Formats: sequence, C-alpha cells, structure tokens
Amino acid sequence: MSLPILTFFNNKGGVGKTSLLYHLAWMFADLHKRVVAVDLDPQANLTAAFLDEEEIETLWNDNASDSTIYHSVKPLTGIGDIVEPQLQKIAPDLYLIPGDATLSTYEDTLSYEWPKSMVENNLYRPMRILSSFWQVMQMAAEKVEADVILVDIGPNLGAINRSVLIATDYVMIPLGADLFSLQGLKNLGPTLRNWNNQWKRRVDNWANTPEAKEYPKFQLPQGKMQSIGYLCQQYGVRLNRPVKAYDKWVNRIPVAYREYVLNKPEKTDIKPADDPYCLATIKHYRSLIPMGQEHRTPIFKLTAADGVIGSHAAAAQDAKKDFERLARVIADKMSMQL
Repeated sequence: MSLPILTFFNNKGGVGKTSLLYHLAWMFADLHKRVVAVDLDPQANLTAAFLDEEEIETLWNDNASDSTIYHSVKPLTGIGDIVEPQLQKIAPDLYLIPGDATLSTYEDTLSYEWPKSMVENNLYRPMRILSSFWQVMQMAAEKVEADVILVDIGPNLGAINRSVLIATDYVMIPLGADLFSLQGLKNLGPTLRNWNNQWKRRVDNWANTPEAKEYPKFQLPQGKMQSIGYLCQQYGVRLNRPVKAYDKWVNRIPVAYREYVLNKPEKTDIKPADDPYCLATIKHYRSLIPMGQEHRTPIFKLTAADGVIGSHAAAAQDAKKDFERLARVIADKMSMQL
C-alpha cells in the first residue's frame, strides 16, 4: 500500500509555496503525524529552510550515493538502479529528503524516456525512470513508517515536475492576488489533466505487456493529481498598490479555479473567504518570517530567546492557531485522521 503524497504546486513563482510547506510539515509533526518532506525543486529552497549551508555543502559534496534525491535517481542515467534514500532527521516525527541543484540535469533523462514509455516492448526501464521519484519517496516513507509525504517543486511545467505530479495523489495550489497567479491557473489545470490522461495510457499500456508479468512486484503510481483546493495570500502593501487592486484579482480566483482546475465553468459571485475550495488565506506575518529563517525554525516555535516578545509573541501564537487549523483542513481533504 502506497503512502499519500501531497504536492504544493503553482507554475507561477513567488507565492510562498516553500514557506507554506515548511510550516505545515512542522505542524503535522507537532500533531504526531510522521512526515517526510521532499525537496524536488532544483533550487533546493526547502532544503535551505531545514539545513544550514555547511550541512548542505557536505551533502552535495558527499560521494555517498544516497545523500540527496538526485543521488538516489542518478544511477538511472547510466546502467544502475534507484538507491534507497538517506533521510535527514529534523525532529522526532519530521524527516527530509534533501534537494540538489544538480537535479536539473535529470530533466533531459525524463524528457527522453517519456515517448519511449509508449512503445510495445522494452518498457520496464522507461517506466522505472519516469516513476523514480515515486519509488524513492515510497522507500523513504516505508523506512521511517511515515504518515504523509509533502513535496515541494519548482514553478514550471517541465519534465521533472511532470514526473513528480504523476507520483502525486493530492495537489494544493498557493496563489497570489495578481494577474500572474490567475494566468498560472489557466496553464496549470489543463496541464494536470493532460499529464493525468497521458500517464493513465502508459499505465494501461504497461499492464498489457509481457514485461508486466516478468516484474510482478513492480508498482506504479496512479497519478491522481487531485486538487484539494487553493490558498490565497493576504493583502500586504507592495509597491503602494491599493487594496482595490488586490480585491480585483483575488475575487476572480473562485471562478478561475472552477473553470481551469476543476474543469467545471461556473459563474459565481462567491469570494475566496466563503469559497469551500479556498483552504485558507495566508497572512504575511511580516517580520516573523525573517526571524524564523534566521533561527531556522517555524514562526510558531519562536520564543523570547529568539527575540520574540510583546506583539511578536502574540503574532507567533496566532500563527500556530492558523497553521493548526489549516493542517486539520488539509488532513480532512486527504481523509487523514489527526
């Protein structure tokens, strides 16, 4: 039985995706769910949130074949096979599969194998490569008896992200209140449906080949890519943009989400705050974010020893309530008990 995978994705960057995943990973762990966080963005921002630069440099320069996600799949670029990943234990119920800037070189391999996965024979290796991220993540989850896998990916529609998404059961979409996020929804929804359909054809094709009988223990992800909802960034003053401009874009999200992601065009005057598909409105938390980054801890774990006093302390406690509420909403969407 495979463990559920939740991927945080928007092909438009700058929407707070990595910070959101980082804080939710900590919150799920605090709620006694064992989490494997996976950094599949070649920029490795999630890894940088969890580990300091010296630790990352050691991992990237390590000759071990299991120190990062790239090291686990790299043998597939030659004649080797997947290597079981080495996890970094962040907290008692929180583990990380570190990212790697070199992961971007795997893009060509994935692109090359995609068309080969629909031929009539010699399918095992292409399917092994295309499902490699899923294989590695499931190995990691089994190793630590995890409850959930949370995945961070880059803001693009390339071959790496395609292989991550076909491994994904659930997708959560962070959004900003701007034209670019709306345009991102227009691209994202149809692309997810296209990838889902193409992967289903490959899985069905594989099931009807003699090779499937030769490798009876070889499992493949189903590529559900079910969107559980979106999150909106709360308005913050940026370039003196008026609140009216924020309202203009944020109030168009419910219609755009239904049309492009759910593929169910619907005219509605509903606002995100009342939209059942809007999981939460994420606050900016202002100066708490850089303080959390400095101390490499989620903002709701900052203490007076970290310089959090007075109104900052109250804001940190509010953040804890906000993220716990969001974690419970997400768990409910994924039918995961807390």
